[in-house]
Amino acid sequence: MQKNSIQTLSKLAIPLESKGRLFKEKKTYLRSDFQRDRDRIIHSTAFRRLKHKTQVFVNTTGDHFRTRITHSLEVAQIAKTLSKFFNLNEDLCETLSLAHDLGHTPFGHAGEEALNNCMKKLGGFDHNIQTLRTILFLENRYYEFKGLNLTLETLDGLIKHNGPIRNLTKFKKILGLDYFKNKINFTSSPSLEAQIASISDDIAYNSHDLEDGLKSNLFNLKDLENIPILNKIVLKHKKKLKKYSIDLVIRQIVREIINEMVKDLIKNTQKKIKKNKIRNLKDVLKSKYPLVTFSNQMRKFDKTIKNFLRTNMYYHKNVKSNTNDGKKIIKKLFLSIKKNPNKYINVSKYDKTNIARSICDFIAGMTDRYAINLYKKIK
Repeated sequence: MQKNSIQTLSKLAIPLESKGRLFKEKKTYLRSDFQRDRDRIIHSTAFRRLKHKTQVFVNTTGDHFRTRITHSLEVAQIAKTLSKFFNLNEDLCETLSLAHDLGHTPFGHAGEEALNNCMKKLGGFDHNIQTLRTILFLENRYYEFKGLNLTLETLDGLIKHNGPIRNLTKFKKILGLDYFKNKINFTSSPSLEAQIASISDDIAYNSHDLEDGLKSNLFNLKDLENIPILNKIVLKHKKKLKKYSIDLVIRQIVREIINEMVKDLIKNTQKKIKKNKIRNLKDVLKSKYPLVTFSNQMRKFDKTIKNFLRTNMYYHKNVKSNTNDGKKIIKKLFLSIKKNPNKYINVSKYDKTNIARSICDFIAGMTDRYAINLYKKIK
């Protein structure tokens, strides 16, 4: 079965046979290398914790708002559709989508900001690099090695979630680069699978944050009428309000936004692949990044939606009030644990040589609920 899959994959795809892992392991005939990667992510503790981590709304504020886990699943669904269309390595695409937020703190980006401030003089904090710390060191499920021992292609895709790495300073401070044993080329372009996972992240959070914002009444459909592309979609569906509920109309609008963005992405990516004469995987990795992009018109739409959400949702006074509480909680936890690390963490499980980074790992791994409860105890 897998032999047929190898023959039918595009020449631009990462092959189903991986180049290997940092620690050698026996292969299994039951699953391909990348199916094993995906399954390791799904079975990880860090992935389970995402169900209680904030996307925008603090996890305790409502049952139907997105959390990091639902967001990751939605990213994976969009990425798999795109991957299938371009005949790429679907399992790698899914793995990267499911894993991309494993390093996120409690309380969303506010938590990240607070933890970065706590670690300012100690190397800082970055949720993308924390994802790598999680899968390389913090997840312990095997006798033979620490971490999940994912394939080099998966590591490469996670490292380059936002493109090639030109400046390695942050990586050296937070991660330590000797670990990769020169097996990662940081400056080459990411695979098409990694680029698809990354842009699917944008498509998912733009459209679904709009849905959550509308459902929580932070803004209404009329507020969206000034956004190009979106105004046509909104006006078309607003006519249906006489016959259908507002919830159903919102769902239809969100479906159409995703559909428009995906169609645009496919068309534009095909053009770029042709224009740049990309004929095989080597061409992809040597190419000018990025190849998987929106058209100029859709890029403007993407930017406008992001600005709209920033103003009307992420900086809305109700959301800000919760996120400010989150920042306060993270700061208090960090300072309290730093005074007496042994009281709160099993230091032997972490890096004894860098207690501050170990505290940072501990806090970054917390769910919203766990952080709030620990804060109440300490307070």
